[in-house]
Amino acid sequence: MPKLFDIKFPGGCKSLPDGFWSAVDVWIKKPHVVNKRLCGVKETDSKDVDQDDLRLLLHDPELFTDALLFMITGASAAHEADKPWSSSVRTFIPKVNCYGTNLHKEIILKDFGRQRVTFIPFEEDAEGKASLRKGNIYQIQLCNQDCEEWSLELCALSVDSWFSDGVAYPKLPWLSSDLLPKLVRWATECRSSEFRSTLSLLPVEKYSLMYQQLKDKYKAMVKVWPEVTDPEKFVYEDVAIATYLLVLWAEERAEKGLTARQSFVDLGCGNGLLVHILTNEGHPGRGIDVRRRKIWDMYGPQTLLEEKAITPSESFLFPGTDWLIGNHSDELTPWIPVIAARSSYSCRYFVLPCCFFDFCGKYQRRQCKKSQYKEYIDFIAEVSQVCGFNTDEDCLRIPSTKRVCLLGKSRNYQLSDEPEVEQQRAHYIHSRCTAPGVTVQRSDVSNDEDCCNGDGSCNGTPGSSWGAGFQPRDRVEAVRNCAALPRDFVDGVVLRVANALLGMTAGDGEGSCRDWNQGGSLSVSEVAGLLGQETLRLLKKECGGLQTLLRNNHQVFRVEGGRVYIRDWREKMPFRADVKRKPVTPGALKTRLCWFHAHHPQGCPLQAESCAFAHGAHDLRPSTRPLKKIKNEAF
Repeated sequence: MPKLFDIKFPGGCKSLPDGFWSAVDVWIKKPHVVNKRLCGVKETDSKDVDQDDLRLLLHDPELFTDALLFMITGASAAHEADKPWSSSVRTFIPKVNCYGTNLHKEIILKDFGRQRVTFIPFEEDAEGKASLRKGNIYQIQLCNQDCEEWSLELCALSVDSWFSDGVAYPKLPWLSSDLLPKLVRWATECRSSEFRSTLSLLPVEKYSLMYQQLKDKYKAMVKVWPEVTDPEKFVYEDVAIATYLLVLWAEERAEKGLTARQSFVDLGCGNGLLVHILTNEGHPGRGIDVRRRKIWDMYGPQTLLEEKAITPSESFLFPGTDWLIGNHSDELTPWIPVIAARSSYSCRYFVLPCCFFDFCGKYQRRQCKKSQYKEYIDFIAEVSQVCGFNTDEDCLRIPSTKRVCLLGKSRNYQLSDEPEVEQQRAHYIHSRCTAPGVTVQRSDVSNDEDCCNGDGSCNGTPGSSWGAGFQPRDRVEAVRNCAALPRDFVDGVVLRVANALLGMTAGDGEGSCRDWNQGGSLSVSEVAGLLGQETLRLLKKECGGLQTLLRNNHQVFRVEGGRVYIRDWREKMPFRADVKRKPVTPGALKTRLCWFHAHHPQGCPLQAESCAFAHGAHDLRPSTRPLKKIKNEAF
């Protein structure tokens, strides 16, 4: 049995051997977290097998003998060879749809006694006939010496006949260089996620097929995206969310024997792409948002989008709608289960929470033992429970850190109990809106104040608000990225911070690079201590505050790990896929003055012809191009 590679665990690792099996389970159940060409796997046939069962599984007597010797190498006694294995079969689900008609599978055999797991791949054709790939049988084993030093070994039955297609059959060097180090890390950390696995409520194979179809169908949207947001992120994220809902709804129709496609309303629909996709795929529905987007005009009349401020009230109930959607719906998120519950007994909901809002303002943390995100997800689940839903949680595959969704597909009470459950809802909402310490986020938009009593309760008449403190967002989005601050104010803050950094190393030889003073470093909080209270107050009004201002002035500062440094343009800047940088060429257009040329005691470390910024007014060449065409360019 040739050992291909081994890797040692860090000393004092107390998570082994249990951590090893936790790590192995990640690779078995979620190989797509490492192998990005997979969408996932479908695991079946979990059972214990002995030698006789294994002989039947492998069919080929010669292969059975070779595989058995491979799996029991190192057995200390004959009876250990008869010990049963924990067996399962996984079917690979590739991301691409053109991977052939055969199903690619693996028999997985766990040997808990010898701390090893063996993978036996095979292919199954449309008629169910299986063909084993003997050359691709491999094994991962946990080894230890004197119960102190632990290592992980990768072995293959036949190295010379190993076959790789880059999808179900990765290359052996990849298993060594990519998989094994991750297994060591997972085994060492031995942490369980706060949330469920991705796509735990759906058949992954159906999701994968539909995602590829929708991605090919709507990828052209990336090229014509008129918004300032990143088109690739938003287009493919909405494609993924639409895929999830379409598969979910198809499963629901099959389960309930329905023929008509589910109707929907997307509350806070934003760019409206999710509404557009769902409508195009045959589901009747519409989207509502407080602010119209440029892209709405591109969808055509079949995509119904309404510009309207949504206030939780009797005026915003949807009794004829099957599903309510809240995709990053912000201040509406906790209200969506309420609106669904009060719309009709059959109305369901889907929410993908992002920003943390309570019924009447920003959500206030109450449990320090959980992450803020987990605590907020639990809060929305609590709202759902109080509203009478059987609540499901799942994790989407989208390019976002906020990927956990909640679904209310059915009720936990009978229709006859509706009056009693409604009393519970009303009491719960009232208690949240009147709780001490609730931070209410005000806006200039009216909130039907005439319908609410002075004690925070509501009259219950049609059109009345349900929450006295709820405020929909403004129709006009405020610019809160420090761009609205006076230029003199910003320049003064930049100069003060830069002088403080340069003063930390001036004249002592420290922090200098080839006699050019690079300055020291300060934490963001230390930088805040340099500024007056009035300055901080003005910055606090801006989204991100001081740190946003420093990052916006990236010509002067570098902000990493919560610390602020003077930027040295001689150093190579880290690559960012969203920023296009070109080398400065002779005669290049320079639209901004060089801060270092004007303010650094030693001037700019670069020569004028090498610097991307103008060394004096004579070097300045104002741009004649429209701002829209250069908004994504950066040096």
